[in-house]
Amino acid sequence: MSPFLSHLSQTQHTDTDELSYVALSLAPFSWRRRMADRLHAGELPGRIVERLSTEQPPDRKVDHRALSSKAGAALARAKNAGITPVTWSDPRYPAALSAIADPPPVLWVRGNVDALSGLSVAIVGSRASSPYGLTVAERLAADLAARGVVIVSGLARGVDSAAHRGALTAPGVTVAVLGSGADVVYPAEHRSLARDIEGQGGAIVSELVPGTPPQPQFFPLRNRIISGLSRAVLIVEAGEKSGSLITARCALDQGRDVLAVPGNVLSGRNRGGHALLRDGAKIVESADDILEELGMPASAQAGAPAPDDPVLRGLPAGESFDLEAISERTGLTPARLLPRLFDLEMRGLVRRVGGGRFARV
Repeated sequence: MSPFLSHLSQTQHTDTDELSYVALSLAPFSWRRRMADRLHAGELPGRIVERLSTEQPPDRKVDHRALSSKAGAALARAKNAGITPVTWSDPRYPAALSAIADPPPVLWVRGNVDALSGLSVAIVGSRASSPYGLTVAERLAADLAARGVVIVSGLARGVDSAAHRGALTAPGVTVAVLGSGADVVYPAEHRSLARDIEGQGGAIVSELVPGTPPQPQFFPLRNRIISGLSRAVLIVEAGEKSGSLITARCALDQGRDVLAVPGNVLSGRNRGGHALLRDGAKIVESADDILEELGMPASAQAGAPAPDDPVLRGLPAGESFDLEAISERTGLTPARLLPRLFDLEMRGLVRRVGGGRFARV
């Protein structure tokens, strides 16, 4: 047995698998794409850390024992703070996120873990938004949340916080993805908003271990999670260098729909959003525009699946498949497949299993 795996087996934690995933999440960010490839291939997390470490130059080796110790400390802090670690192999890990190229090995969640697997739309935009942008973001979020759509955003000032508040007024569910630990709310003035999100069935989420302070490099990284949790990303007021455009690029890379609200052409705060519209993003004036793009009926009440439902046909009883495999079996793109799987799951016809896989009930 390798030194790292041996040390894991000697820890005081009863869930070695959970500890291994947390240790994996603490490895250098430069490993993330290779980590994901090996997770998708079914390799165990402890073995991944061991293998990736041996591939590093001697001066960049990872101290396995220190990594394990930090992982144990992170789990202890999470327990004390009421934060739930949701690992890659956990059936509660959101299937939509597991399908992206570089999913986090662990999500740290305050609040309702199930909120991460609802049909979601991200609403992001300028931190220095105009009153028009704030009003539009809040209204669209409220209208979508009232129809059962989970609103995902980043708890930042401006459009993000307006979207969260709109969802809460519906009343509905919203998820905030942080660029800090789930117990370190940034900006600090949004602590009460974070409590409201958690108290109304939503969630505060981070890939960073509890206690991690906000740092500039974390915010672009968290944007892939915002888009990865969502079926579509809506941009409200984005300048040419807006961070929300990073989320839009992530969404396009992940096969998500990108939509944008048109704004004042005399203001530079809309140039990024208008560029997306010129490149083919869907123009949004109401929640119905978004629901139409998602292929959802206005009533949000679908009928019972027909006996020849292609998704159910692609899921033989007794077997489980990941999103890519189901897409190949059904001929449906992942973007069109996800809402169908969520609908079938709500009807008790499909269930999620570990590693972002689905099985027919």
